[in-house]
Amino acid sequence: MTTAYIGLGSNLDAPSRQIRDAIRELDETQGIELRQVSSLYGSEPMGPKDQPDYVNAVVEIETQLSPDELLKALFIIEDHHGRIRERQVRWGARTLDLDLLLYGDVQMNTPELTIPHVGICERPFVIFPLLEIAPEVEIPSVGKGHQCIEHMDPASITQL
Repeated sequence: MTTAYIGLGSNLDAPSRQIRDAIRELDETQGIELRQVSSLYGSEPMGPKDQPDYVNAVVEIETQLSPDELLKALFIIEDHHGRIRERQVRWGARTLDLDLLLYGDVQMNTPELTIPHVGICERPFVIFPLLEIAPEVEIPSVGKGHQCIEHMDPASITQL
């Protein structure tokens, strides 16, 4: 079993419900054991500003799935929530976004998957929920997760 962290985000169709439903679906996925769930956080959109604010969270799981298998499981859950990747604007509005943030101490960069997730240390809506549930988390090639928040404004997100 490997410890992994998944970032969840939504800003369409009852975002808090989308996040809670996705957490339940993750817990029901074969090969995944849900360990911890962060609070829900609100944040302004990272991309185009003409969209609703986001609701975000991070979960800790134990999994026997490989990184690629886990990514496929995340895509299935996103699809179930109506996410359509082909027509999506980069950083645009979405019903559900699931990101594989960390997978043990794995570092990889393929066309399909980069671990640790790109931008993990630049996104308050990712790092603050992650540190809530894993205050001593180590981010491969970065170090302690707390190093990421030194120049971040905690007021840029709101705990819901």
